[in-house]
Amino acid sequence: MDVAREVILTLDEVLSLNGRGRAFTHETHLLGAIPEFDSMAVVSLITALEERFGISVADDEIDGQTFATVGRLVDFVSDKLAA
Repeated sequence: MDVAREVILTLDEVLSLNGRGRAFTHETHLLGAIPEFDSMAVVSLITALEERFGISVADDEIDGQTFATVGRLVDFVSDKLAA
């Protein structure tokens, strides 16, 4: 499974980017850079990632840095899958 690709697809779907997410790279900034990525979107994204990857995310496992860039989010999901 290509975790980065799946995370980007999830971002595109949750944020209703209509394919704009396909241009995202590991360096793409999320929080504060994408207007659609607000606090409600964070909650929806966590839920979508849990469902897509079969992981469970506790509140104390995440902070703003988790959503700083696509790469950080991909690393977070990869770490959860490896645990």
